[in-house]
Amino acid sequence: MSGTATRLQLLRLASPGLPIGGYSYSQGMETALDLGLVHDEATARHWLADLLAGPMAQFDGAVLAACCRAAASGDVAALQRLNAQLLASRDSREQVLESTQMGYSLRQLLLGLPEGGDAALWPAGEALSLPVAWALAARCLQLPGEQALEAWLWGWLENQIMVLMKAMPMGQSAGQRLISSLLPELATAAARAWQLPEDDISNFAPLYAWVAQKHETQYSRLFRS
Repeated sequence: MSGTATRLQLLRLASPGLPIGGYSYSQGMETALDLGLVHDEATARHWLADLLAGPMAQFDGAVLAACCRAAASGDVAALQRLNAQLLASRDSREQVLESTQMGYSLRQLLLGLPEGGDAALWPAGEALSLPVAWALAARCLQLPGEQALEAWLWGWLENQIMVLMKAMPMGQSAGQRLISSLLPELATAAARAWQLPEDDISNFAPLYAWVAQKHETQYSRLFRS
């Protein structure tokens, strides 16, 4: 596939218009806002930078990198092991439902595309986490794993900014300033996740875990997580 086609497929995969339901989840950001942990542009930047340096690079991104390598080689057993690890790592019921709903939706989307035949590698009926589905998408769309990881982190950051614009609220210009200030952290997180040895992978982020759990009993909510 040409370089131009690869870039276009990456843009497609990372687009907020991808019909897998990402817009309906805040991944704990709504509760961070409710608790006052995030309340303006500066605190939002601090929260997101910590997540990029912590669980996004150290766990989710690192496991996604392993998933991309396994999917590229067609190693379904490794994908199943990583999928179980990802689902066991989720700190709340909402997070499990988020990952499996989006994973299912992405696989169904791929199966309906002319490029998506390789999504059938995953056994039908088995719960599928989003990172594993994303790795299958990278295989189907012939995307290099490292670039697929960068696209995933970009999609995560863009969605978090959209949550802030809806729920804080944050203006569009402030959201773009925030993205500009976080791009170096995103690039560092992507490089760290791709290179991290499996023995160093860790999802230790107690405040993030507590916020995710607390969302399940939050009284007023716009988002599903």
